[in-house]
Amino acid sequence: MYIENTGIENIVSDLFILDEIMLQHDLIRGGQWDYERVTYDKKYTLKEGTFYLRVFGFATEGDVDARDAIIQLKKPVIGKHYYPFGVEYGEDEHFPKSLIKDCETTLKKVLVALEKHNLKTV
Repeated sequence: MYIENTGIENIVSDLFILDEIMLQHDLIRGGQWDYERVTYDKKYTLKEGTFYLRVFGFATEGDVDARDAIIQLKKPVIGKHYYPFGVEYGEDEHFPKSLIKDCETTLKKVLVALEKHNLKTV
């Protein structure tokens, strides 16, 4: 499920700044990256299952592996994890309202932190 109108989609930032701000809000850049893309995850374990808030980004300049990249963020998404298959993002998934609210709150806090760095949008 995409989270619409968060304000962070299309923000462009230095990877170092993004890593710091995302980590402050429990969004971890794990192993789901390559030289051109990054994924920040916040994991939620609820009685309804395991969910992830994911913020994707891609390098417009530089190299993610070298930690020298400029990243453009994309629209955030919430997904549900199904063992052993992975995370599903489908619109037919059920996402608890409390989860959606927490994800929106987290994204607002991330946006405020990113705006303090006078980042540009595209």
